[in-house]
Amino acid sequence: MTPVRVVIALCLVAPFVAMLWVGSYAKTDPTFIGIPFFYWYQMLWVLISTVLTMIAYKLWQLDQRARTAEKGGASQ
Repeated sequence: MTPVRVVIALCLVAPFVAMLWVGSYAKTDPTFIGIPFFYWYQMLWVLISTVLTMIAYKLWQLDQRARTAEKGGASQ
């Protein structure tokens, strides 16, 4: 497994770990504009997950291009 693929895996696994570790955010304080921590933490992870998925996708594209170029260069 290449280092790029490890980063891709971490980007995709991080949101699951954050959401499954309920004990870390199962509380009401601190509130943000009147919204309990439990809710705004989860909503923040929606945004973070989007960014991490975009990063993983771009890294995957770069990795695939590099592999294709590698195969093309090796066969010549």
